[in-house]
Amino acid sequence: MLAREAGVAESGVAPAVTGYHHFAPTVSDVAASAQWYERVFGMTRVPGVFPHHGGEQSGYAVVLLEPRAGIMLGLHHHQSNPGQPFDERRTGLDHMSFAVAGRADLEAWARWLDSLGVENSGVVDTSDPVPYSVVVFRDPDNIQLELIHMAG
Repeated sequence: MLAREAGVAESGVAPAVTGYHHFAPTVSDVAASAQWYERVFGMTRVPGVFPHHGGEQSGYAVVLLEPRAGIMLGLHHHQSNPGQPFDERRTGLDHMSFAVAGRADLEAWARWLDSLGVENSGVVDTSDPVPYSVVVFRDPDNIQLELIHMAG
């Protein structure tokens, strides 16, 4: 193991992160999921496949990029995945949320999802515990996705 600089660990403050890099769900059908994310979010596929860290012989990822926001998504395949649908009530991921600039963008997203036949909540406005508006929908593996605008 490499030696670490003692000053960093002793400061009592976590090192800085520079932002969100990617989200990587395990999916039951990488090709079908990639097509869905390309169609729904306008993502583009990064050429090639990426080995799964620590499971290079039994898993890989296809990476997609949303060019306007720079959001990266790595759709993972694992040979041992029996293909059950996602369930946020188990330990692990609950959902993933994408920010939009305004409430009108949520209306546009709801119309877009409707036009694609993607079942969604429509725009839901709430003030509990804080004011926000959201559109909720699910991907082909039942992973809950949200588009959110924080009011105020």
